Amino acid sequence: MSTKCVAEFVGTFLLVFTVGCNVLTHNPAWAGVSIACVLMVAIYALGGVSGANFNPAVSVSLAISKSMKGPGIDWQTCGAYCFVQVIAGIVASFSYALLFWEAFHLAPLKGFGFMSAGLCEMLYTFMLCFVVLNVAVARKYSEGTGNEWYGLAIGFVIVAGAYGAGAVSGGCFNPAVAIGVDTSSAGLGFGWCIAYTFFELIGAALAAVAFRVVRPGDFDPMCEKGLSAVLASEFMGTFMLVLTVGLNVLGNSPAGAFSIAASLMCMIYALGDVSGAHFNPAVTLAIRASGMCPELDNKMTGLYMAAQSVGGIVAAFTYTLIYSGKTFPLGPASGYGWSQVAVAEVIFTFLLCFTVLSVAVYPKTKSANFFGLAIGSCVTVGGYAIGSISGGSLNPAVSIGIASSQILNGGMFYKALIYSTFEFVGAGAAAGVLMTLNRKEDAK
Repeated sequence: MSTKCVAEFVGTFLLVFTVGCNVLTHNPAWAGVSIACVLMVAIYALGGVSGANFNPAVSVSLAISKSMKGPGIDWQTCGAYCFVQVIAGIVASFSYALLFWEAFHLAPLKGFGFMSAGLCEMLYTFMLCFVVLNVAVARKYSEGTGNEWYGLAIGFVIVAGAYGAGAVSGGCFNPAVAIGVDTSSAGLGFGWCIAYTFFELIGAALAAVAFRVVRPGDFDPMCEKGLSAVLASEFMGTFMLVLTVGLNVLGNSPAGAFSIAASLMCMIYALGDVSGAHFNPAVTLAIRASGMCPELDNKMTGLYMAAQSVGGIVAAFTYTLIYSGKTFPLGPASGYGWSQVAVAEVIFTFLLCFTVLSVAVYPKTKSANFFGLAIGSCVTVGGYAIGSISGGSLNPAVSIGIASSQILNGGMFYKALIYSTFEFVGAGAAAGVLMTLNRKEDAK
């Protein structure tokens, strides 16, 4: 146990110290990436020693999972880990404060209150714990063959959350970070760490419950994965994707497309083996049209699309709630017209769907490790390439969510139907091209 606690101390110290250095050097463009990368490398370096929790919320989530007769850790180990992580967070916070002879206050950012910050902390702590449970704790990986991408998937949840939710709450997602930062800046006021920790632990508990919903067989070997697990996976993946879209746009993020891409990648790695991790009606259509997934019949296609659309709508109203009713429109950006939007959305939705078919569906080109990174990177490509033209939706669930919430501020829903049409055209083209290439390859 002592060796494991040392590993937890070292990893948590490095994480919190990196957070403080990025904040105090005023590095908004790359701070999220820096913090994500220190978490990722520490997970790869120390995961084999302690499991690399580095976060009391993660440890509590694992303990709750264990108490429900699933994979995880016992409460005694959880308690020891949490104590060491909090101490490491405090030591790291005083270390960066001494280095810079300066500290920073923990509190919601200007214009936001208790509930907005709490929702952000809860939702992205949920995402972090949920990804940990699915990529590193699920029996398939912890007791089976394992995988090579667990650290990437876990670390880059920080990229997903830091640039969107960070503009609201500061983006802790970790009681050790919150307590450490608040303690080192006690002269500026103390107490927000209590509220942050409360919401983060709620997120941790919800993640454990959601983990049981999507992987019931991990808790009861006699219980097989059913339709509810599949549709819940599609709902949750789409929800986190659209929530990240909205928070990045409303927060004027300096790295919006990259953050959104990270959210997609992380949830694909978490749920790819549960539902296929489509999170996009256009992707579902492309897979159905390709004919390479026999279990995806017309009924399942409709159910997938419904779950994704509902996830997008709920997410859009959630980011609207966080921003006290503020929304943003769907449509051509200033200086561009619908014809340019059509070309942009068709081409880059084609890229996304073609990549999904190539790296995750077609047997001859499927990737064992880089499927999530490849698919998520399509959003980085499209978001930066055409974000200033159409917004870079590439996903009818995103379009429907944005348009639905915008109705509150006088927006017109029909624009989502136009966008979705362009995106479905791109999906159909991707399926057609892949099928043509495959026939030629098979003919050889």
